[in-house]
Amino acid sequence: MAQKGVDLDQETFSCSICLDLLKDPVTIPCGHSYCMKCIQRFWDEEEKIHSCPQCRKTFTPRPVLVKNTMLAALMEQLKKTGLQAAPADHCYAGPEDVSCDFCSGRKVKAIKSCLNCLASYCEKHLQPHLDAAPFKKHKLEEPSKNLQEKICSIHDEVMKMFCRTDQKCICYLCSVDEHRGHDTVSAAAERTERQRDLEESQQQIQQRIQDREEVKLLQQEVEAINHSADQTVKDSEEIFTQMIRLIQKRSCDVKQQIRSQQQTEVSRVKDLQEELEQEITELKRRDAELKQLSLTEDHSQFLLNYVSLPPLRESTHSSSINVRPLRYFEEVTAAVSELRDKLKDILREERTNISMAFTRVDVLLSEPRPKSFLKYSCQITLDQNTVHSILLLSEENRKVTFLENHKSYSYHLDRFRDYGLVLSRESLTGRCYWEVERRGSYVCVAVAYKNISRSGDESGFGLNDKSWALDCYPDRFLFRHNSIETSISARVSSRVGVYLDHRAGVLSFYSISESMTLLHRVQTTFTQPLHAGVGLDYAKDIAVLCKLK
Repeated sequence: MAQKGVDLDQETFSCSICLDLLKDPVTIPCGHSYCMKCIQRFWDEEEKIHSCPQCRKTFTPRPVLVKNTMLAALMEQLKKTGLQAAPADHCYAGPEDVSCDFCSGRKVKAIKSCLNCLASYCEKHLQPHLDAAPFKKHKLEEPSKNLQEKICSIHDEVMKMFCRTDQKCICYLCSVDEHRGHDTVSAAAERTERQRDLEESQQQIQQRIQDREEVKLLQQEVEAINHSADQTVKDSEEIFTQMIRLIQKRSCDVKQQIRSQQQTEVSRVKDLQEELEQEITELKRRDAELKQLSLTEDHSQFLLNYVSLPPLRESTHSSSINVRPLRYFEEVTAAVSELRDKLKDILREERTNISMAFTRVDVLLSEPRPKSFLKYSCQITLDQNTVHSILLLSEENRKVTFLENHKSYSYHLDRFRDYGLVLSRESLTGRCYWEVERRGSYVCVAVAYKNISRSGDESGFGLNDKSWALDCYPDRFLFRHNSIETSISARVSSRVGVYLDHRAGVLSFYSISESMTLLHRVQTTFTQPLHAGVGLDYAKDIAVLCKLK
């Protein structure tokens, strides 16, 4: 109970401007008390009429302020007791909050903004709007930092009208002045209609979210791709390791054979060397004996010794030894070199096979599934008034063929004159899907605004900012917009699908075969209705707008 009493004293002796305990308190003629500096600052900001911030009673002339000595003495006593009147930190306005325009010093959060006063108020300073009759008709709304933006800069009135012609908020005076004759409605009515559009957009977004739920399947596919790639890297490393081991083992075998043969040959040569050295020693000894015998002077002794000499042994080796050039193992080197060359050829051939195997690894992103597109399929026919004279329309204007000779068409402003192009008769808004079957060397599948140029270098699809084009060649795709080219690496097919969500600003091109593969997606803002377009450039080029079931 004591704490409750303290809270009451805090409220009673606080300045309603700074929300802190009164400093140099003064009491103005209406009986309300403020800090002297606070009320002086408040009146300084007013021009001629000076009023009470709480009851809004006006004073003329400006009252002379005199310090209330009783309140001042009481405030000194309260300060000695440790009483504080400042609000908790969470009541103060932060950088992202709307602050009270009437708080001095540290600002408090505003709880309402007044469109009449063009000011924001905290709970304390809002009280006059809730109690005083003149303020009860003021329009209060949630706190806003942009109050001035809601006021007409010309007439200084709240903008409660909306001009559909100029797509802007206006005040009532604007509707009878600058915007006279325009399609104007109340801002509330326009909000109601836009609210319906917003709800419709939300439903479309929710539907698209449901359509995109298959992203979970794509995540599974990502995991499967990663697992397969990791396993393939592991297996290929193991296989290459085995191959390296086989080569290393074969290298060791060859090295061992070479060393073994080397040892055999060296041993044989050394044995021969030893035998020859022994023979040389024996011959030298025999030569010394013969030399000694030849010096004997006694004939009888000479003959006796000569007859007793043992016969000279025949040499077991050839009289001459042929030393071969230093090419003992050149045949082995040649055989290893031949093996290396064969291995290079094998690796080169297998690298090509492996590369081709990589090109067959396709990740088909069918997003969403074809059945989701088919419900947006639209019947498109080509406009006879836009077709270039080098093109021929047939099959109810759904087929276009490149002619070798110009066809005689009547003159029309919408006819293309420099490129072999044609636009659809139907304008495309909302969600649309169609497919084009193509044959020949070049077919352009595009969308464009109706006001695209019909002649000149920039009149081709994709060569300006009013068209988006997919160039289809026999071996590749190329996307173009505003003369900026984007090369697309994908498997080529004879059919191309186009999905357009005009409101969402989404344009997607797909390659259609057994499944759908996304080729290119554009995210932009379309400012006009679009038309489907087809372009041909060579003889025998043909494009057909498919009938989808």
